[in-house]
Amino acid sequence: MGMQPWTVPDGPATTWPVGVNTWVWTSPLTDRSLADLAPRVADWGFDVLELPVERLGDWDPPRAAQVLADNGLGASVSLVMGEGRELVAADAGTVRATQDYLRSVVDAAHTVGARVIGGPAYASVGRTWRTTPQERADACAELVEHLAPVVEHAIAAGVVVGLEPLNRYETSLVNTVDQALEIVGALPAEGIGLMLDVYHMNIEERDLPAAVERAGARIAAVQVCGNDRGAPGGDGIDWPALLAALEQAGYAGPLVIESFTGENATIATAASIWRPLAASQDTLAIDGLAYLRGLMP
Repeated sequence: MGMQPWTVPDGPATTWPVGVNTWVWTSPLTDRSLADLAPRVADWGFDVLELPVERLGDWDPPRAAQVLADNGLGASVSLVMGEGRELVAADAGTVRATQDYLRSVVDAAHTVGARVIGGPAYASVGRTWRTTPQERADACAELVEHLAPVVEHAIAAGVVVGLEPLNRYETSLVNTVDQALEIVGALPAEGIGLMLDVYHMNIEERDLPAAVERAGARIAAVQVCGNDRGAPGGDGIDWPALLAALEQAGYAGPLVIESFTGENATIATAASIWRPLAASQDTLAIDGLAYLRGLMP
C-alpha cells in the first residue's frame, strides 16, 4: 500500500536522458580511455557520459569537451572524496585544499558543459565516527560554513553541487535524504541540491519513493543501479514506482548508471566488487540502458 501514491500503471510520461559513469569500465579516467569509451557509449544509445575527477589532471577538460561533442554526448561530473579530502573535523589546511579541489571540479564541469557535480562533498569515503546529537549539529554547521564558498563558486559557473548521501558503511555523516536536506537547506538552491544514488538509498531509506518526494525540487542528479550494484532491472527495486516519484518531483535530468569494474584492483576494493555483476561490463551498461528505456514512453 505504501507504494500506491507514486505507482503509475502505464509507466511515467517523462523521458529522461540516460547516462553511464566511466567507472563501469576504468579508473582513473584518462584522455585515452575517454576517447575509447565515448564513441562506444554513443553507439549504444546513451545520452550522457559521467566523468569522475579522481585527481585533477587525470583528464583534460577542453579535450574531453571536444570528444563528447564529437560523439553527441552530454556530460555529468563526479567529485571524488578520497583519502585526505575533508570539509569537517579536519585541520584548516585540509579544508582549504578540499575546497580548492571542489572548485576545480566545478571548473571542469563548466568546461565540459555539465550542469552538476555530484558526490559526498563532506568527508572522505570510508571515514566514520560516532557523534552525540550536539556534535552532529556542530559538524553540520561546520559543513555548511565550509561548503558556502564552493557553492558560491558553483553559482558563478552555472553549476550545481549535488550532495550525495552514502550508506552507513561509507560515512557516518550524511546517510539519508533528510540528513542531506538539513545541509542543502541552509545553502542557496541555485548552487546546491541532492545527488540521489539508488544503491545507497536502497540501504538507508525505508521507502524510496517517499524519500524522493521529500527531496523534491532539491534533486540535482540521480545515479541508478540494481540493488546488487549491477544493471537496473531484474533486481529488488521497484523501478516503475521510483521513476513515478522522480516524475512527480519534477526531476528531468539524466538517470546515470553507476557501477564499477572488478578488473581494477583499486576501484574493486574501494567499491567492494568481489564478483562479476554481469557477463561483461559492456553488458551491464547495455542491459541497464535497455531496461530504463523500456520503462519510458
